[in-house]
Amino acid sequence: MEQEKKIGRKLDNNELSYFCGQMALILKSGISALEGIDMMKDDNSSEEDKAILDSIKNDMIQNGSLFQSMENTGLFPNYMLHMVRIGEQTGNLDEVMHSLQEHYEREESIRVSIQNALIYPFIMAGMIIVVILILLVRVMPIFNQVFKQLGTEMTGFAAGLLNIGTVIGRYSMVLILILAVLLILAFLGARTEKGRKIGGAFLNKFPFFRSLNNRINACHFAGGMAITLRSGISPDQCFEMVSELSEDPEFKKQLEACNEKMMGGLTMADALKEVGIFGGVYSRMTSIGNKTGALDQVMSQISDLYQEDIDNKINNRLAVLEPALIIVLSIIVGIILLSVMFPLLGIMASL
Repeated sequence: MEQEKKIGRKLDNNELSYFCGQMALILKSGISALEGIDMMKDDNSSEEDKAILDSIKNDMIQNGSLFQSMENTGLFPNYMLHMVRIGEQTGNLDEVMHSLQEHYEREESIRVSIQNALIYPFIMAGMIIVVILILLVRVMPIFNQVFKQLGTEMTGFAAGLLNIGTVIGRYSMVLILILAVLLILAFLGARTEKGRKIGGAFLNKFPFFRSLNNRINACHFAGGMAITLRSGISPDQCFEMVSELSEDPEFKKQLEACNEKMMGGLTMADALKEVGIFGGVYSRMTSIGNKTGALDQVMSQISDLYQEDIDNKINNRLAVLEPALIIVLSIIVGIILLSVMFPLLGIMASL
């Protein structure tokens, strides 16, 4: 745990994928895990990474377990630790490491897709807000001066917008301070597990993100099943293990309902379909994989298909969102300007 305090963070998906890929390559070459860690340390140029690998190596010399040594660092996720322990117990650590490499590559791809889906709308929304504020705080007072020079004043909707701009300009420093505090809290919250859970619960209130989250959970489940099945464990044990590793409370309820149906006599494929985790096509693929003894391969294919589905869903939504936000910006700007221009043209026409 001392090492975790020194680094102050968990390893990210890219680092985990690289570590697992290197270990898989080393173990498949017939080199022991301890020798492999030592080789990785010698080849690494990062002092931080060397410190992590050195900590793992020293622990392995004492306890002989890669799982225990990785756990002692406090830097690796529970899912990975659990799978490494299974790999050591079953003698399939090289296959487990290879599967974990693919798993964390998939996790990173999903993370980047979600990040892109969130960043673009926020940037566009920020641009819309900035343009509106400039119109209200800077442009509207100029039009008000024009009205005064013509011997009249703004009325109705235009006057309301002018008053709003005046208030914003007067208390701009306070508003900026409040906004900065909110952004800092959001940033810090996103770096904590509790904050991410709150953010996830909020996003799940929207149909798009709820649907996206369901697909992500199904993708994680299929990927986890593929990894555990390759370790030589029975499908029922794999299902129980993957269910315990899920962090989404709603998805856990679905998995519990699925487990109850399986205990009631339904096959895994039918149970997954009934509770809504897998669709009809994926359910049939699961059934075929179970009958042919290739369930691990089928689960890996399902995970890949869900990954493609997630990427397509995000890309399609972004393709619609871009013109929609531009249209919204144009309409808002148009309403503000027309609220001033129409009365002004009326005054000019009467002169």
